[in-house]
Amino acid sequence: MGITVQNITGSTAMVIWPKMASCADTFYSVMYHPNWNSMLSSYSRKSFQKEERVPTTRSSFVVENLTPLTTYIVCVTCQSANPSSDQCRVFNTLERDPASASNTKKELALGIWLTSSVLLLIIAAILLYGCLHILCRRRRERLQGRNGTSEQDHGKAWTKSKVQASEELGRQSQLIQDTEEKHPGGIQLATIIENPSACKEPVMPTSKNQERVPMTGQCSAIN
Repeated sequence: MGITVQNITGSTAMVIWPKMASCADTFYSVMYHPNWNSMLSSYSRKSFQKEERVPTTRSSFVVENLTPLTTYIVCVTCQSANPSSDQCRVFNTLERDPASASNTKKELALGIWLTSSVLLLIIAAILLYGCLHILCRRRRERLQGRNGTSEQDHGKAWTKSKVQASEELGRQSQLIQDTEEKHPGGIQLATIIENPSACKEPVMPTSKNQERVPMTGQCSAIN
């Protein structure tokens, strides 16, 4: 068939074959396999690792994803049949080309950059969550402290008012006791002074010709 292999690099090769008018099928079968050993391998279709179907309108195909510094065999058949030796060619790939190595390095650097960016975002999110949690907890503690202070102030005020009331009652009791000691018979007078309403009791007449006088001597004394 006059198959030729051109433009061989470390990972690609172009296979060219002449058009065959007798090919009744709608495609060509391009088969290739690495590490070919003609002494141990046969030309059976099962012996080939890769197979590509190319329309009959084309007479060339670029084989890709090859391994550098590797011996390959490529065969082209008109139909889906086992190829013969005159339909095959053996070629060797070159070393890895600089462009491919550069692309690999770029892909590796891009992968490392993406991974680092994701890790940094995760760390930043964790730190932000921790700061917000600490701020919320401190705010909660301040509010609880204010509420506790208000309750303590209220309790102190209530206790103070209770103490003042007790002291006032004590002073009144002491005043009454002092009055009794100075005026033994004047307790009624002190009672009247404390309760002026006692002076409003009705008076009873002693006789028809006598003037009305109040029943309580203390009220008369006050009047």
